[in-house]
Amino acid sequence: MENERRYDIDWLRVVAIALLLIYHIAIVFQPWAAFIGFIRSEVPMESLWKLMSMLNVWRIPFLFYVSGMGVYFAIRKRNGGQLVKERSKRILLPFAFGVFVVAPLHVFVFQQYYKLPLMYYPHPGHLWFLGNIFVYVLLLAPLFFLLMRKPLRGFRKKLSAIMGNPSGPLSVSIFFIMEVRILQPAVFEMYALTWHGFFLGFLAFFFGFLFVYSGKAFWQTVLRWKWFYLGVALTSYLIRLFFFETNLPDYALAIESHCWIFGIFGLGYRYLNRPSRSLTYLSQAAYPVYIVHMAVLYAVAALVLPLAIPTPAKFIAISGFTFVGCFLLYEGLISRVGLLRPLFGMKKQAREMEAPGEGSANAVAAIP
Repeated sequence: MENERRYDIDWLRVVAIALLLIYHIAIVFQPWAAFIGFIRSEVPMESLWKLMSMLNVWRIPFLFYVSGMGVYFAIRKRNGGQLVKERSKRILLPFAFGVFVVAPLHVFVFQQYYKLPLMYYPHPGHLWFLGNIFVYVLLLAPLFFLLMRKPLRGFRKKLSAIMGNPSGPLSVSIFFIMEVRILQPAVFEMYALTWHGFFLGFLAFFFGFLFVYSGKAFWQTVLRWKWFYLGVALTSYLIRLFFFETNLPDYALAIESHCWIFGIFGLGYRYLNRPSRSLTYLSQAAYPVYIVHMAVLYAVAALVLPLAIPTPAKFIAISGFTFVGCFLLYEGLISRVGLLRPLFGMKKQAREMEAPGEGSANAVAAIP
């Protein structure tokens, strides 16, 4: 495990980010979009919410898990000072740039679209997670380095034994259930800029590290039991979809969330743990694309929504042009201008590739 290259983790990150972009596009077609600062279609597509509610319970915890896993791979080659310096470049710098430059762009488009007074104020917007992750690194790095540099062999052995049982990974749900019972969030899926989102992310980041630290037992378990986890998750989702209008108690959502996550980890470990040129390119592009996607989405929505075409066609058009616009910005500008690359979490050297589990894409999580 120490020297294994984990292509599946990078693949899952890329897929998750793509789903997050689609999720944000789908918000445009919800009747409540304007209440959370999104440009809203006059004709909604509320049926999209059924699929959105399936993603909602696991998409943010999943990406925090992946970020914690990424730190495990990163500190194999770094000391404490090097880790903080590297994460400051990859996380803190893009976060500051995003707060003052990137996030206000889609706010301006929103204000212009609805003919509101133009106002500027620093706000993390969809980049809120970067601040969270940087704090997690600072808080947990001493413990992580203790575990890595001075292995507690008894602890690691016991942890591996626990993870070797199908109930082992699921046992961490207890901590997430405790979190929601203590904080009692109004909505389980309300992660951005809330204490619930902060502590849920902290737990996922911490256990993401421990899952990789425990060795192959965790991965063999999620591989062997992936269909069980996915079956439980799907059953839970269908129950709340048909009988509870997509709502369940927070503790039930915490369990469903983890079943989705472990099932997806199992699928990734089985089918995606192999290199490819596409992965090399997309791992580099994912972070910058996520950073710019809200500004592109709002601009595209402002142009497409007034058109006299069917609403489903608007959804397809906004989806396509948003993805194309983001990759054009990445390929034509961000990845080619040395001064811009660090502001989007990339190294100054153009096209310098990194090992899976490391690098700029590691910081990626998402906003609801």
